[in-house]
Amino acid sequence: MIKCIAEWGGVLARKSANAGKNNPDLMLAIVIFTLLLVGVIMVYSASAIWADYKFGDSFFFVKRQLLFAIAGIVSMFFIVNIPYLTWQKYAKPILLICFILLLAVLIPGVGMVRGGARSWIGVGAFSIQPSEFMKLGLIIYLASFLTAGQKYITSFKKGFFPSILLVFVAFGLIMLQPDLGTGVVLVLTCMVMIFVSGAKISHFVGLGVLGIAGFLGLIVSAPYRINRITAFLNPWEDPLGNGFQIIQSLYAIGPGGLMGLGLGQSLQKFFYLPEPHNDFIFAILAEELGFIGGTFVILLFLLLLWRGVRVSLAAPDTFGSLLGLGIVGMISIQIMINISVVTGLIPVTGITLPFLSYGGSSLTLTLCSVGILLNISRYARL
Repeated sequence: MIKCIAEWGGVLARKSANAGKNNPDLMLAIVIFTLLLVGVIMVYSASAIWADYKFGDSFFFVKRQLLFAIAGIVSMFFIVNIPYLTWQKYAKPILLICFILLLAVLIPGVGMVRGGARSWIGVGAFSIQPSEFMKLGLIIYLASFLTAGQKYITSFKKGFFPSILLVFVAFGLIMLQPDLGTGVVLVLTCMVMIFVSGAKISHFVGLGVLGIAGFLGLIVSAPYRINRITAFLNPWEDPLGNGFQIIQSLYAIGPGGLMGLGLGQSLQKFFYLPEPHNDFIFAILAEELGFIGGTFVILLFLLLLWRGVRVSLAAPDTFGSLLGLGIVGMISIQIMINISVVTGLIPVTGITLPFLSYGGSSLTLTLCSVGILLNISRYARL
């Protein structure tokens, strides 16, 4: 399927002498910067009270978020001008560096523990999260690997198994931290890439059975994950313990109504909803901007998804299509998981909301990823 799409895109690209000299997709760029602007505003609104109480500076978190955003925008503009085929050339070294970082974070004294997970490496006053780099690095490598071995993808031994093995090695290292949420995003993103490259559905069925068994094993092996499941099923059974966060999230969304309480007028950010500028920032947005504000942001995400898929399918080669779909898949999966958690549809996972949640590695890597997508749009025949 992806081969036919890529060949069709290649024919169109060859018809134009200016292929590769187009401007980046304007609509996609507008959506990205709009989401980024909404994110900076909401980080300040959600974090001001907590920042003033803890650091004596209500602008503490938003100033850092602006630094991350500026670093990400500069990186994005730089990456937009790098032909996306360059990433195929350096796919192996990039993946190797990502694996080295994942191993380094497990070393005591190098990796930093936050929230019970050793997932960060300190760099001066800031820190980086290697698992975020791995998501993008593995997308780049897998796009290159699947492009080179596309004729073998229907073979379990030569195509499907090597791809899956690589994915689960990365997943295993992330689980040693442990960080189930990021690991799930990585696995699901790679599954999307392998599927659209033409893998047999029968292979996914067998993998799905093993995956469910393994997932249940991971849940049973860690008591805090079992607590998250029970809190999801009935958060009011332990309203001051395991169910506290999801209950406070729903208490934020409910009063928002149609129009919201008004920007900056959230009540739940007054030390009710823990760290509201991180994973649960959408709850504060829904409380302050209401159903209309929440719907507006979701529509922006859908527009990003639609435009990203369109750019990917119009790429002039298989690598560009797989790379673009991997990036769009990664962002979309994070969005779906985060909003589902905030609205009580699935258990708490610790996944940030792209462009909106506070966080350096996540925001910077997301902007770098869409920078690659914007570069692909320069070659695509839209």
